[in-house]
Amino acid sequence: MASVHVKPMIINNVCLTTHPDGCAAMVKEQIEWTKNRKKVEGPKNALVIGCSTGYGLSSRIAASFSSGAGTIGISFEKEPTAKKPGSPGYYNNAEFDRQAKAAGIFSHTINGDAYSNEIREEVIGLIKENFGKVDLIIYSLASPVRTDPATGILHKSALKPLGESFTAKSVDFMKETVRDLTIEPAQEGDVENTVKVMGGEDWEIWINTLGEAGVLADDVKTVAYSYIGPEVTASIYRNGTIGKAKEHLEATALKLDEKLKAKGGRAFVSVNKALVTRASAYIPVVSLYISILFKVMKAKGIHEGCMEQIYRLFDERLYVEGETPVDSEGRIRIDDLEMRDDVQAEVSELWDKVSTETLAEVTDIIGYRKDFLQLHGFDVEGIDYGKDVVLED
Repeated sequence: MASVHVKPMIINNVCLTTHPDGCAAMVKEQIEWTKNRKKVEGPKNALVIGCSTGYGLSSRIAASFSSGAGTIGISFEKEPTAKKPGSPGYYNNAEFDRQAKAAGIFSHTINGDAYSNEIREEVIGLIKENFGKVDLIIYSLASPVRTDPATGILHKSALKPLGESFTAKSVDFMKETVRDLTIEPAQEGDVENTVKVMGGEDWEIWINTLGEAGVLADDVKTVAYSYIGPEVTASIYRNGTIGKAKEHLEATALKLDEKLKAKGGRAFVSVNKALVTRASAYIPVVSLYISILFKVMKAKGIHEGCMEQIYRLFDERLYVEGETPVDSEGRIRIDDLEMRDDVQAEVSELWDKVSTETLAEVTDIIGYRKDFLQLHGFDVEGIDYGKDVVLED
Protein backbone atom coordinates (compact mmCIF):
# COMPACT_ATOMS: atom_id res chain seq x y z
CA MET A 1 0.00 0.00 0.00
CA ALA A 2 1.13 3.55 -0.71
CA SER A 3 2.13 5.70 2.26
CA VAL A 4 2.08 9.49 2.55
CA HIS A 5 3.31 12.18 4.91
CA VAL A 6 0.53 13.79 6.94
CA LYS A 7 0.75 17.09 8.80
CA PRO A 8 -1.94 19.29 10.35
CA MET A 9 -3.70 21.65 7.95
CA ILE A 10 -5.85 24.12 9.89
CA ILE A 11 -8.00 26.89 8.43
CA ASN A 12 -10.28 29.08 10.59
CA ASN A 13 -9.99 26.71 13.58
CA VAL A 14 -10.95 23.72 11.40
CA CYS A 15 -8.44 20.90 10.93
CA LEU A 16 -8.63 19.37 7.45
CA THR A 17 -6.24 16.45 8.00
CA THR A 18 -5.99 13.45 10.31
CA HIS A 19 -3.09 11.31 11.51
CA PRO A 20 -4.18 7.63 11.78
CA ASP A 21 -1.48 6.57 14.24
CA GLY A 22 -2.15 9.50 16.53
CA CYS A 23 -5.89 8.80 16.58
CA ALA A 24 -5.25 5.14 17.40
CA ALA A 25 -2.90 6.11 20.22
CA MET A 26 -5.48 8.44 21.77
CA VAL A 27 -8.14 5.71 21.70
CA LYS A 28 -5.76 3.26 23.37
CA GLU A 29 -4.88 5.86 26.00
CA GLN A 30 -8.55 6.29 26.95
CA ILE A 31 -9.04 2.53 27.05
CA GLU A 32 -6.01 2.00 29.29
CA TRP A 33 -7.15 4.79 31.62
CA THR A 34 -10.56 3.14 31.90
CA LYS A 35 -9.16 -0.34 32.50
CA ASN A 36 -7.15 1.04 35.43
CA ARG A 37 -10.27 2.34 37.20
CA LYS A 38 -12.59 0.19 39.27
CA LYS A 39 -15.21 -1.67 37.27
CA VAL A 40 -18.71 -0.27 37.03
CA GLU A 41 -21.65 -2.66 37.20
CA GLY A 42 -23.21 -1.01 34.21
CA PRO A 43 -24.75 -2.02 30.88
CA LYS A 44 -24.56 -5.45 29.30
CA ASN A 45 -25.38 -4.41 25.73
CA ALA A 46 -25.13 -0.82 24.52
CA LEU A 47 -26.02 1.17 21.43
CA VAL A 48 -24.05 4.40 20.94
CA ILE A 49 -25.54 6.75 18.35
CA GLY A 50 -22.71 9.12 17.47
CA CYS A 51 -19.86 6.91 18.66
CA SER A 52 -16.70 8.14 16.97
CA THR A 53 -15.33 11.13 18.89
CA GLY A 54 -15.72 13.13 22.09
CA TYR A 55 -18.36 12.06 24.56
CA GLY A 56 -19.79 9.39 22.26
CA LEU A 57 -16.45 7.60 21.91
CA SER A 58 -15.80 7.84 25.64
CA SER A 59 -19.25 6.40 26.32
CA ARG A 60 -18.50 3.40 24.15
CA ILE A 61 -15.16 2.89 25.88
CA ALA A 62 -16.76 3.12 29.32
CA ALA A 63 -19.50 0.66 28.39
CA SER A 64 -17.06 -1.93 27.05
CA PHE A 65 -13.91 -1.52 29.10
CA SER A 66 -15.45 -0.61 32.46
CA SER A 67 -18.64 -2.67 32.31
CA GLY A 68 -17.74 -5.33 29.72
CA ALA A 69 -20.69 -4.47 27.49
CA GLY A 70 -20.92 -5.43 23.87
CA THR A 71 -21.60 -2.37 21.73
CA ILE A 72 -23.05 -1.30 18.42
CA GLY A 73 -21.83 2.12 17.33
CA ILE A 74 -23.08 4.42 14.59
CA SER A 75 -21.35 7.41 13.02
CA PHE A 76 -21.04 8.96 9.58
CA GLU A 77 -17.35 9.14 8.69
CA LYS A 78 -15.33 10.21 5.69
CA GLU A 79 -13.35 7.21 4.51
CA PRO A 80 -9.72 7.64 3.47
CA THR A 81 -8.27 7.32 0.01
CA ALA A 82 -4.72 6.34 -0.85
CA LYS A 83 -3.69 9.99 -0.67
CA LYS A 84 -6.19 11.71 1.64
CA PRO A 85 -6.89 10.75 5.25
CA GLY A 86 -10.37 9.96 6.47
CA SER A 87 -12.07 11.77 9.33
CA PRO A 88 -10.74 11.28 12.88
CA GLY A 89 -13.80 9.22 13.72
CA TYR A 90 -12.99 6.74 10.97
CA TYR A 91 -9.68 5.86 12.61
CA ASN A 92 -11.10 6.05 16.14
CA ASN A 93 -13.79 3.52 15.25
CA ALA A 94 -11.28 1.22 13.60
CA GLU A 95 -9.02 1.25 16.67
CA PHE A 96 -11.91 0.76 19.06
CA ASP A 97 -13.04 -2.28 17.08
CA ARG A 98 -9.50 -3.68 17.14
CA GLN A 99 -9.15 -3.19 20.88
CA ALA A 100 -12.59 -4.66 21.61
CA LYS A 101 -11.85 -7.73 19.48
CA ALA A 102 -8.52 -8.24 21.24
CA ALA A 103 -10.32 -8.08 24.59
CA GLY A 104 -13.00 -10.53 23.48
CA ILE A 105 -15.75 -7.89 23.64
CA PHE A 106 -18.42 -7.70 20.94
CA SER A 107 -18.20 -4.58 18.78
CA HIS A 108 -19.87 -3.65 15.52
CA THR A 109 -19.55 -0.21 13.94
CA ILE A 110 -21.88 1.15 11.26
CA ASN A 111 -20.64 3.97 9.03
CA GLY A 112 -23.85 5.63 7.92
CA ASP A 113 -26.53 8.28 8.46
CA ALA A 114 -28.00 7.69 11.91
CA TYR A 115 -30.98 9.86 10.98
CA SER A 116 -32.11 7.41 8.30
CA ASN A 117 -34.72 4.67 8.64
CA GLU A 118 -32.41 2.28 6.79
CA ILE A 119 -29.76 2.51 9.50
CA ARG A 120 -32.42 2.00 12.18
CA GLU A 121 -33.52 -1.22 10.49
CA GLU A 122 -29.92 -2.39 10.22
CA VAL A 123 -29.38 -1.73 13.93
CA ILE A 124 -32.53 -3.60 14.90
CA GLY A 125 -31.32 -6.62 12.94
CA LEU A 126 -27.92 -6.50 14.63
CA ILE A 127 -29.46 -6.22 18.10
CA LYS A 128 -31.74 -9.19 17.49
CA GLU A 129 -28.90 -11.27 16.07
CA ASN A 130 -26.26 -10.47 18.69
CA PHE A 131 -27.92 -9.18 21.86
CA GLY A 132 -31.63 -9.80 21.82
CA LYS A 133 -32.11 -6.51 23.64
CA VAL A 134 -30.05 -3.45 24.59
CA ASP A 135 -30.05 -1.92 28.07
CA LEU A 136 -28.19 1.32 27.33
CA ILE A 137 -28.65 3.78 24.47
CA ILE A 138 -26.37 6.80 24.27
CA TYR A 139 -27.47 9.58 21.93
CA SER A 140 -24.47 11.76 21.07
CA LEU A 141 -24.97 13.08 17.53
CA ALA A 142 -23.34 16.39 16.62
CA SER A 143 -24.23 16.88 12.97
CA PRO A 144 -24.96 20.33 11.50
CA VAL A 145 -27.57 18.89 9.12
CA ARG A 146 -30.35 16.31 9.21
CA THR A 147 -32.65 14.94 6.56
CA ASP A 148 -36.09 14.29 8.01
CA PRO A 149 -36.88 10.69 7.01
CA ALA A 150 -40.61 11.43 6.96
CA THR A 151 -40.42 14.37 4.53
CA GLY A 152 -37.04 14.04 2.83
CA ILE A 153 -36.34 17.71 3.67
CA LEU A 154 -32.75 18.64 4.58
CA HIS A 155 -32.59 20.87 7.66
CA LYS A 156 -29.50 22.94 8.52
CA SER A 157 -28.82 24.15 12.04
CA ALA A 158 -27.79 27.74 12.73
CA LEU A 159 -25.44 29.08 15.38
CA LYS A 160 -27.02 32.46 16.05
CA PRO A 161 -28.32 34.67 18.87
CA LEU A 162 -31.97 35.56 19.10
CA GLY A 163 -33.44 39.05 18.64
CA GLU A 164 -30.30 41.10 18.11
CA SER A 165 -26.68 40.73 17.07
CA PHE A 166 -24.13 39.54 19.61
CA THR A 167 -20.59 40.82 19.98
CA ALA A 168 -18.00 39.23 22.26
CA LYS A 169 -14.37 38.23 22.45
CA SER A 170 -13.25 35.24 20.44
CA VAL A 171 -9.90 33.55 19.88
CA ASP A 172 -7.93 32.14 16.99
CA PHE A 173 -6.17 29.46 19.02
CA MET A 174 -3.61 28.66 16.33
CA LYS A 175 -2.51 32.28 15.82
CA GLU A 176 -3.08 33.11 19.52
CA THR A 177 -5.01 36.29 18.82
CA VAL A 178 -8.14 37.68 20.48
CA ARG A 179 -10.63 39.89 18.68
CA ASP A 180 -14.24 40.98 18.97
CA LEU A 181 -16.60 38.92 16.85
CA THR A 182 -20.14 39.95 15.92
CA ILE A 183 -22.76 37.35 15.02
CA GLU A 184 -25.97 38.46 13.37
CA PRO A 185 -29.31 37.33 14.86
CA ALA A 186 -31.35 34.36 13.72
CA GLN A 187 -33.60 34.80 10.71
CA GLU A 188 -36.97 33.23 9.95
CA GLY A 189 -36.74 29.46 10.08
CA ASP A 190 -33.36 29.29 11.85
CA VAL A 191 -34.81 28.21 15.20
CA GLU A 192 -37.13 25.62 13.66
CA ASN A 193 -34.34 24.13 11.56
CA THR A 194 -31.92 24.02 14.48
CA VAL A 195 -34.48 22.28 16.65
CA LYS A 196 -35.07 19.77 13.84
CA VAL A 197 -31.36 18.96 13.71
CA MET A 198 -30.27 19.26 17.34
CA GLY A 199 -33.47 18.79 19.33
CA GLY A 200 -34.95 15.57 20.59
CA GLU A 201 -37.06 14.48 17.60
CA ASP A 202 -34.58 11.98 16.19
CA TRP A 203 -33.75 10.60 19.66
CA GLU A 204 -37.45 9.99 20.25
CA ILE A 205 -37.80 8.27 16.87
CA TRP A 206 -34.91 5.97 17.78
CA ILE A 207 -36.37 4.99 21.15
CA ASN A 208 -39.89 4.49 19.79
CA THR A 209 -38.65 2.45 16.81
CA LEU A 210 -36.47 0.21 18.98
CA GLY A 211 -39.33 -0.22 21.44
CA GLU A 212 -41.78 -1.20 18.71
CA ALA A 213 -39.23 -3.73 17.43
CA GLY A 214 -39.03 -5.32 20.87
CA VAL A 215 -35.29 -4.80 21.34
CA LEU A 216 -35.33 -2.57 24.45
CA ALA A 217 -34.65 -4.22 27.80
CA ASP A 218 -37.27 -3.43 30.42
CA ASP A 219 -34.66 -1.62 32.52
CA VAL A 220 -33.13 0.25 29.57
CA LYS A 221 -31.43 3.56 30.24
CA THR A 222 -31.06 6.15 27.51
CA VAL A 223 -29.01 9.33 27.78
CA ALA A 224 -28.64 12.31 25.44
CA TYR A 225 -25.85 14.81 25.97
CA SER A 226 -26.33 18.55 26.40
CA TYR A 227 -24.64 21.69 27.68
CA ILE A 228 -25.74 24.79 29.58
CA GLY A 229 -22.64 26.86 30.31
CA PRO A 230 -22.06 30.29 31.88
CA GLU A 231 -23.53 33.72 31.29
CA VAL A 232 -20.62 34.77 29.06
CA THR A 233 -21.59 32.22 26.38
CA ALA A 234 -25.35 32.36 26.95
CA SER A 235 -26.27 34.68 24.07
CA ILE A 236 -24.66 32.45 21.46
CA TYR A 237 -25.38 29.16 23.16
CA ARG A 238 -28.08 28.62 25.78
CA ASN A 239 -30.16 31.67 24.84
CA GLY A 240 -29.56 31.28 21.11
CA THR A 241 -30.80 28.91 18.44
CA ILE A 242 -28.85 26.00 19.93
CA GLY A 243 -30.43 26.69 23.29
CA LYS A 244 -33.90 26.27 21.80
CA ALA A 245 -32.82 22.89 20.45
CA LYS A 246 -31.45 21.91 23.87
CA GLU A 247 -34.74 22.90 25.49
CA HIS A 248 -36.52 20.59 23.05
CA LEU A 249 -34.04 17.82 23.86
CA GLU A 250 -34.69 18.18 27.57
CA ALA A 251 -38.47 18.18 27.08
CA THR A 252 -38.06 15.01 25.02
CA ALA A 253 -36.12 13.39 27.85
CA LEU A 254 -38.99 13.99 30.28
CA LYS A 255 -41.45 12.57 27.75
CA LEU A 256 -39.35 9.46 27.11
CA ASP A 257 -38.66 8.99 30.80
CA GLU A 258 -42.37 8.89 31.59
CA LYS A 259 -42.87 6.29 28.87
CA LEU A 260 -39.93 4.05 29.79
CA LYS A 261 -40.65 4.17 33.52
CA ALA A 262 -43.72 2.00 32.94
CA LYS A 263 -41.43 -1.02 32.54
CA GLY A 264 -38.54 0.08 34.73
CA GLY A 265 -36.50 2.08 32.22
CA ARG A 266 -35.24 5.67 32.38
CA ALA A 267 -34.38 8.52 30.01
CA PHE A 268 -32.09 11.42 30.90
CA VAL A 269 -30.33 14.40 29.50
CA SER A 270 -26.81 14.63 30.90
CA VAL A 271 -25.44 18.17 31.05
CA ASN A 272 -21.71 17.77 30.52
CA LYS A 273 -18.68 20.00 30.99
CA ALA A 274 -17.34 22.26 28.24
CA LEU A 275 -14.49 20.44 26.52
CA VAL A 276 -12.52 20.67 23.30
CA THR A 277 -14.50 18.66 20.77
CA ARG A 278 -14.71 18.98 17.01
CA ALA A 279 -18.15 20.56 17.51
CA SER A 280 -17.22 23.01 20.27
CA ALA A 281 -14.12 24.23 18.41
CA TYR A 282 -16.41 25.68 15.72
CA ILE A 283 -18.43 27.81 18.15
CA PRO A 284 -17.22 31.42 18.49
CA VAL A 285 -16.64 32.71 22.05
CA VAL A 286 -16.80 29.15 23.44
CA SER A 287 -13.17 28.34 22.53
CA LEU A 288 -11.92 31.33 24.48
CA TYR A 289 -14.15 30.50 27.44
CA ILE A 290 -12.88 26.91 27.47
CA SER A 291 -9.25 28.00 27.42
CA ILE A 292 -9.87 30.17 30.50
CA LEU A 293 -11.92 27.45 32.18
CA PHE A 294 -9.09 24.94 31.69
CA LYS A 295 -6.61 27.27 33.40
CA VAL A 296 -8.86 27.68 36.43
CA MET A 297 -9.90 24.04 36.77
CA LYS A 298 -6.37 22.69 36.26
CA ALA A 299 -5.08 25.04 38.96
CA LYS A 300 -7.75 23.70 41.32
CA GLY A 301 -7.00 20.07 40.39
CA ILE A 302 -10.55 19.41 39.18
CA HIS A 303 -10.10 19.37 35.39
CA GLU A 304 -11.64 16.41 33.56
CA GLY A 305 -11.49 15.27 29.95
CA CYS A 306 -14.18 13.36 28.05
CA MET A 307 -13.16 10.00 29.47
CA GLU A 308 -13.11 11.17 33.08
CA GLN A 309 -16.48 12.86 32.64
CA ILE A 310 -18.17 9.79 31.19
CA TYR A 311 -16.64 7.40 33.68
CA ARG A 312 -18.05 9.61 36.45
CA LEU A 313 -21.42 9.65 34.67
CA PHE A 314 -21.48 5.86 34.76
CA ASP A 315 -19.98 5.42 38.22
CA GLU A 316 -21.66 8.23 40.18
CA ARG A 317 -24.90 8.87 38.31
CA LEU A 318 -26.30 6.17 36.02
CA TYR A 319 -25.26 3.04 37.88
CA VAL A 320 -25.68 3.81 41.56
CA GLU A 321 -27.92 2.15 44.12
CA GLY A 322 -31.25 3.90 44.34
CA GLU A 323 -32.32 6.88 42.27
CA THR A 324 -30.04 8.62 39.78
CA PRO A 325 -29.12 12.07 41.15
CA VAL A 326 -30.69 14.84 39.03
CA ASP A 327 -31.32 18.58 39.31
CA SER A 328 -34.69 20.30 39.73
CA GLU A 329 -35.34 19.93 35.98
CA GLY A 330 -34.64 16.20 35.99
CA ARG A 331 -31.23 16.57 34.33
CA ILE A 332 -28.04 14.75 35.26
CA ARG A 333 -25.34 17.32 36.00
CA ILE A 334 -21.73 16.30 35.47
CA ASP A 335 -20.93 19.91 34.70
CA ASP A 336 -21.09 20.43 38.48
CA LEU A 337 -17.38 21.17 38.85
CA GLU A 338 -17.36 23.61 35.93
CA MET A 339 -20.32 25.50 37.33
CA ARG A 340 -19.03 25.78 40.90
CA ASP A 341 -19.34 29.36 42.14
CA ASP A 342 -15.61 29.71 42.84
CA VAL A 343 -14.70 28.41 39.36
CA GLN A 344 -17.10 30.72 37.54
CA ALA A 345 -16.05 33.73 39.62
CA GLU A 346 -12.41 33.23 38.60
CA VAL A 347 -13.33 32.60 34.96
CA SER A 348 -15.37 35.81 34.90
CA GLU A 349 -12.48 37.80 36.39
CA LEU A 350 -10.02 36.44 33.80
CA TRP A 351 -12.49 37.00 30.96
CA ASP A 352 -12.43 40.73 31.69
CA LYS A 353 -8.63 40.69 31.48
CA VAL A 354 -8.11 38.60 28.35
CA SER A 355 -6.65 40.12 25.19
CA THR A 356 -4.10 39.11 22.60
CA GLU A 357 -1.39 40.53 24.88
CA THR A 358 -2.57 38.68 28.01
CA LEU A 359 -3.74 35.46 26.34
CA ALA A 360 -0.81 33.31 27.46
CA GLU A 361 -1.08 34.64 31.01
CA VAL A 362 -4.80 34.35 31.72
CA THR A 363 -5.74 31.28 29.64
CA ASP A 364 -4.53 27.74 28.98
CA ILE A 365 -4.43 28.35 25.24
CA ILE A 366 -1.53 25.90 24.90
CA GLY A 367 -3.56 23.13 26.53
CA TYR A 368 -6.57 24.00 24.40
CA ARG A 369 -4.55 23.81 21.19
CA LYS A 370 -2.95 20.52 22.24
CA ASP A 371 -6.38 18.98 22.91
CA PHE A 372 -7.62 20.21 19.53
CA LEU A 373 -4.64 18.78 17.66
CA GLN A 374 -4.95 15.46 19.50
CA LEU A 375 -8.58 15.17 18.36
CA HIS A 376 -7.10 14.81 14.88
CA GLY A 377 -4.19 12.58 15.87
CA PHE A 378 -1.49 15.26 16.08
CA ASP A 379 0.79 16.30 18.97
CA VAL A 380 0.43 12.85 20.52
CA GLU A 381 3.38 11.56 22.53
CA GLY A 382 5.21 8.58 21.06
CA ILE A 383 4.14 9.19 17.45
CA ASP A 384 6.83 9.71 14.83
CA TYR A 385 5.35 12.46 12.69
CA GLY A 386 8.34 12.45 10.40
CA LYS A 387 7.50 9.12 8.81
CA ASP A 388 4.90 8.40 6.17
CA VAL A 389 1.72 6.53 7.09
CA VAL A 390 -0.70 4.24 5.27
CA LEU A 391 -4.10 5.96 5.23
CA GLU A 392 -6.25 3.00 4.23
CA ASP A 393 -6.61 -0.20 6.25
